Amino acid sequence: MNPLALDADPIVAVATAPGRGAVGIVRASGRRLADLARAVTGRNLAPRHATYLPLRDEAGGLIDQGLALFFPAPQSYTGEDVLELQIHGGPVVLQLLLARLLELGRGIGLRLADPGEFTRRAFLNGKLDLAQAESVADLIDASTEAAARSATRALAGELSRAVQGLAAQLVELRMLVEATLDFPEEDIDFLRQAQAARRLQALREALLQVQARTRQGALLREGLQVVLAGQPNVGKSSLLNALAGAELAIVTPVPGTTRDKVSQTIQIQGVPLHIVDTAGLRAGADMVERIGVQRTWEAIGGADVVLFLHDLTRLDAADYARAEADIVRGLPPAVPLLHVFNKADSVDRSAVEIRLASAWSAWGLAPAEGVWISAARGTGLELLRRELLRAAGAQPGGEGVFIARQRHVQALADTLEHLDQAIALIAHDDRAPLDLLAEELRLAHRALMGIVGEFTPDDLLGAIFSSFCIGK
Repeated sequence: MNPLALDADPIVAVATAPGRGAVGIVRASGRRLADLARAVTGRNLAPRHATYLPLRDEAGGLIDQGLALFFPAPQSYTGEDVLELQIHGGPVVLQLLLARLLELGRGIGLRLADPGEFTRRAFLNGKLDLAQAESVADLIDASTEAAARSATRALAGELSRAVQGLAAQLVELRMLVEATLDFPEEDIDFLRQAQAARRLQALREALLQVQARTRQGALLREGLQVVLAGQPNVGKSSLLNALAGAELAIVTPVPGTTRDKVSQTIQIQGVPLHIVDTAGLRAGADMVERIGVQRTWEAIGGADVVLFLHDLTRLDAADYARAEADIVRGLPPAVPLLHVFNKADSVDRSAVEIRLASAWSAWGLAPAEGVWISAARGTGLELLRRELLRAAGAQPGGEGVFIARQRHVQALADTLEHLDQAIALIAHDDRAPLDLLAEELRLAHRALMGIVGEFTPDDLLGAIFSSFCIGK
């Protein structure tokens, strides 16, 4: 069924989180809800005024005393009539009130709301664009202060205004191209006179700035997948525990102690990091450990950053050195890699640096720049945190960043691709193929406006809003 097909029905839901609380809210939205509000409260409610009153069941028994607020359309969150009833936050009393509303609203087709349906209606009724609607869920789900502040900026329309500003420039360029297409007999070359090539390049630069802020917003929302990799007993589990500040992984001198992935989410300067400790990479292990090693390689392939841990106390061991070289050569080249030299408290650094440079040369690899730490003692961890953010391209703090999703990042990448095609077309000295130029600008405009929902298929809208909590 079309996920937008039932939007004409009035809806109702408990709008507060499941469980017990001091206050609970039951919210209804739809067309012409004044009669429903009168039936459940027993009086005419003054618009946008809180009224304290008893709420009763069919037999006249008291459900609870609470506040009733009525927001007539279009001055409401959804753009429809909205009724909010605030009572004590016990699950039973909230369900009693919800059942009473459904009973009273049977004649007008009142039904339970789907997840995200209130916000979806706000989008469909023009109260929010799609980027703002998504930021409602992002604000609720924010796991760090920086993510919450960025979601607030997106909800206030910063991302939308940036997109609309780019779109306005695109529209002007499209108008120039269309004018040139419509009047080919004119002697005046509209594009050259309007410096279209320069304006296209300026638009590209502005798009890159928005793209950078959006990538940072996606990092704040989704975090970084950081995989700890290396041979057994190099200190991966100790590093996970040190970064998390808790004994999450078992640490023993026995090789192969970690046989499956152990994950923990932490934050560094507002950026969520999903740290994954993995089984040590080695050949000849038993069947169970081999499965763990295979999962390690899978995790490495999906990582945003790989921390490759080296044991500084074992550099002179021939078997260890050969295995290190094999691991480095097997790492995916596209994944950012940060070398971490552990157990620095157990070696003479000046002597080890000479042996380390020699080892890299013997392995046929370029000297590795990295971070020296002692996971056991906690030294070097602050530098590691900074380098980890730098390797992933994350900017700490999130100031000036608006929360974003991967679909926003992809839409901007698609826009940039079409802009680059347009720049290539117009860069020729002879007359540009204007029909192709017009099409590339149209496609760029379409990709860009998909961010705010002007060109978004219904099935995508359904998927987006189904991820919301019920009652929002």
